[in-house]
Amino acid sequence: MSALLQTESEILTRQAFLAQLVEHKLFIPSGEPGVFGRGVDFERVWTSVNSLVTSFSVPDGPESLSFPPIIPRRSLERAGYLKSFPNLCGAIFSFNGSETAAFDLVDRVKRGDDWSSHLSMTDVMLTPAVCYPLYPVLGQRGPLPEDGLTVDLGAAYAFRHEPSLDPARLQAFHMREVVRIGRPEQVLEWREQWMSRARTIFDWLEIDAIFDLASDPFFGRGGKLLANNQRAQNLKFEVLVPIASADRTAVASFNYHQEHFGSTFGIKLHDGTVAHTACLGFGLERIALAMFRHHGLKISDWPASVRGRLGL
Repeated sequence: MSALLQTESEILTRQAFLAQLVEHKLFIPSGEPGVFGRGVDFERVWTSVNSLVTSFSVPDGPESLSFPPIIPRRSLERAGYLKSFPNLCGAIFSFNGSETAAFDLVDRVKRGDDWSSHLSMTDVMLTPAVCYPLYPVLGQRGPLPEDGLTVDLGAAYAFRHEPSLDPARLQAFHMREVVRIGRPEQVLEWREQWMSRARTIFDWLEIDAIFDLASDPFFGRGGKLLANNQRAQNLKFEVLVPIASADRTAVASFNYHQEHFGSTFGIKLHDGTVAHTACLGFGLERIALAMFRHHGLKISDWPASVRGRLGL
């Protein structure tokens, strides 16, 4: 089969799965690709998966923090996100004009004309990863304890400008993230522990998951070099499962940032050295989609063992 036919087949498979999700009121279309409301059963599943992850995080004794789904623009600029992923970012624009300008804006809307010239960039952006708001805060705290710090950021919305017909590629989605800050050996040991825990989690969910070395989708020509370096240094691992097609989709990741955020935001250890960081993220909607794809579109049809572990 040609690459074109394979692509067409994958598109049809994704469209068929999306149609099933809509038919069973798991997804509610908004009219925009990758933007959906969620039905009650879909919400039950991803929140139950989130609770399962919480039960596995208890031994870490993490500090719990939460942030809104917006972040100061300056923080993302300093973190280098716009250099690596300008195509995925979501800047927030707002109206800040005169009354005359407001009348003109409304007139343009009524005519169906472009009204974006009346908007200007604000000082906040949509959060692209749940852990990003944490690092500037840690830099302001002063030296960390000798054992470092683990912070559970809970389940929060993240945004990526990736409009797609693939139901597993949403523009707004919940990530459950936990971050470890400390010496290199501390954060790497923690990451290994969580990869082991994740194997147990996906075994309990009884879905076909594999772990693999991965890289981020860096932008531009230099992105390929960055991705190769990331793989060469074993900085990122992902959990991959089939969801909307035969191709596997990442549903969780385990990332070692080295001292990037520590040096950028001045995060120091008890002895004054720069902290290293690692984070893990579970894509809760994607895991829920994988559950519906693997076990069926009605929760009542799922294996009793799975429903029991999730309290469904």
